[in-house]
Amino acid sequence: MPPKKEFSTFPKQIGIWVGKESFFEQKIYDKLGVDDSVLVNYWSPDGKEVNLYVGYYQSQREGDLIHSPKHCMPGSGWNITNTSLEEIIIPGNKAKKIKAIKLILEMGINKQVVLYWFQSRGRYIASEYWQKIYLVWDAIFKNRTDGSFVRLIAPVNNNSVESTTDYLKSFAVAIIPVLNEYIPGE
Repeated sequence: MPPKKEFSTFPKQIGIWVGKESFFEQKIYDKLGVDDSVLVNYWSPDGKEVNLYVGYYQSQREGDLIHSPKHCMPGSGWNITNTSLEEIIIPGNKAKKIKAIKLILEMGINKQVVLYWFQSRGRYIASEYWQKIYLVWDAIFKNRTDGSFVRLIAPVNNNSVESTTDYLKSFAVAIIPVLNEYIPGE
C-alpha cells in the first residue's frame, strides 16, 4: 500500500516550527530499504531544534523491515544511557493517548533525547516486539504489511532532559495530524 501522499510534499512549516529538508547518504537509504521517507530539521522561534525522520514501507514481505534505532544509534557512536516510555496526549473531541519510546543518547559531552514509535495500519506502537506481532497478524488477517517508523531527535544543549522531552512531545502533538495525512490508517 503506498502512502496517502508522497513524503516529498511533507510540510516544512508546522505551527511555529520551520524546517529544512535534509538527506541521508544513499548507502543508508539502501540499508533501510524504505519506499518513501522524509528527513527534516525543524527550529522554533526560540531556537529549539527537532530532527524528524519518517520511513515508510509499502510492504514488509520482501525482507525490508523496519528496524529499531536501538541498533543503528550505537553503531554511529551514540551510547544509549536510558530507555523508557513517554505518553503523548493528542487533544481533540476524543483525546487520544499514545506511547513513544524514549532514548537518552550520549556521545562525549553531547546528549540527545529521542522519541520514536511505529505507525502502522492504524496503530501507534511503542514496542519492537509488538510491531512484529502486529505485522504478522495484519499480514494474515488484513493482507497488509505496510508501515512506518517515526523518529524525533532533539539535542539537550542548555535545556534539561525533562524540558527537551516536553518540547519533543509538544512537537509530536503538532506533527501527528500531519503524519495521518501521509500514513495510511486501518
